[in-house]
Amino acid sequence: MPVLWLFILVLALGLIGFVLGRARALKDAQGDIRLLHSLPSYYGSNVLLATLIPGFAVLVLWLIVQPMVIHGQVAGMIPERGLSDYGSLNLAMSDVRRVAEGLDIAVEQGALSAEQARDIRTEFTDIRGRLGEVGVALGSNVQPYVLQAAQKYRAMNATGHWLMSAAVIAAAIAGFAIAYMRTGKDMRARNSVERVILILLLSAASIAILTTIGIVLSLIFNTIEFFKLYPATDFFFGTTWSPSFGGGSELGILPLFWGTFYVSIIALIVAVPIGLFAAVYLSEYAGPKVRAIAKPLLEVLAGIPTIVYGLFALLTVGPLLMSIFGQDGGLGWMQGGRSVMTAGLVMGVMLIPFVSSLSDDIINAVPQAMRDGSLGLGATKSETVKQVVLPAALPGIVGAILLAASRAIGETMIVVLGAGAAAKLDLNPFEAMTTVTTRIVSQLTGDADFSSPEALVAFALGMTLFVITLALNIFALYIVRKYREQYD
Repeated sequence: MPVLWLFILVLALGLIGFVLGRARALKDAQGDIRLLHSLPSYYGSNVLLATLIPGFAVLVLWLIVQPMVIHGQVAGMIPERGLSDYGSLNLAMSDVRRVAEGLDIAVEQGALSAEQARDIRTEFTDIRGRLGEVGVALGSNVQPYVLQAAQKYRAMNATGHWLMSAAVIAAAIAGFAIAYMRTGKDMRARNSVERVILILLLSAASIAILTTIGIVLSLIFNTIEFFKLYPATDFFFGTTWSPSFGGGSELGILPLFWGTFYVSIIALIVAVPIGLFAAVYLSEYAGPKVRAIAKPLLEVLAGIPTIVYGLFALLTVGPLLMSIFGQDGGLGWMQGGRSVMTAGLVMGVMLIPFVSSLSDDIINAVPQAMRDGSLGLGATKSETVKQVVLPAALPGIVGAILLAASRAIGETMIVVLGAGAAAKLDLNPFEAMTTVTTRIVSQLTGDADFSSPEALVAFALGMTLFVITLALNIFALYIVRKYREQYD
């Protein structure tokens, strides 16, 4: 049974349980709601949760475990000579899955019978011909043992799906039956439901925390592996970035971080003043009609894909800066359209709605009584904004600027198309440079060998960037708390 239909079936069973559980509680109380310990909806919700939670728990667990079990069983059918041909087990298994999908298509369209698709003794050339009839191309490098592995993969997958359907339905029915039989007027249904909801909320919060921990641990372990292969001093203090998968790489991080912070600083110089001034105008000076039009138009910038900003930097801003600061403009400062200034200006435009929208919401959250008190003491509108509203909203504004800075540091596409790929230390903002994020992408593009420092360096770059961003967050939090102690 398809997973979607299984999901719908369990959900429908749970809704039926809600109706029947509510009706059973009312019947036990002879229709008098005052005799019930909890509201009728709690009794129905208790049966609903008792049905959905076991069913969905088995479904999720099965979907996680089944691929690992099948992978372990089928991988044993790939001979060692096959691994040398394919380069790795993962690549061989991808061919197995592709052939298995082709067998499914052939069975659906009648080119193969179900028995032929399962029988590993069927001639490989016959199978290849029948798959070709329905448009499934196997390629010349697929070997007969791949077909046998695909047949076993397909058979185990089909069996697993049937067993999963039976297990999920059985778990849902068991939960339904137990909760329904326990339902009565004296049952403390509200306590049970609220306890389950509390556990679900706690689980959701735990998933977010555990995901963060998992990301950090994956970075840490791979970073440790990298530093086993490459000296940490050369990585942190090296001034040359020249990776070579053939050996002899120089992986100094300083040029990458210089490019990252150079682009980010220019972007913030553009975004923070414009965004903050726009937020002050929209919240303090603009009328309702102007605000209703201007704010949505400003926030449209946040919805534009970053690849579009990158193309804008490459095709419009870069040539425009070249005409002013390049040879055509007579200054000769700029040798090409890709530069730190190009990426920084476009990234700054992209960050304007982050600063303006968040700052606008924060300024509007300042109590009106503070404005009225300032105006009542004789302060002008501008003095009230400068001396009362902005200081009161400063912690939130710092958070908005920090969010914009994090977005700038983590941006990739605008830098790739606007700033170039040159890793160097240079003060000239009209020179092409690169950033940490672009190098992470380039080092993990293609068939990366994760036993080499040239691939593992991507994790070291990510870990270092994470630590620096975390330090900036802690510093901003310290500044905000110190300010609140003075003004609260």
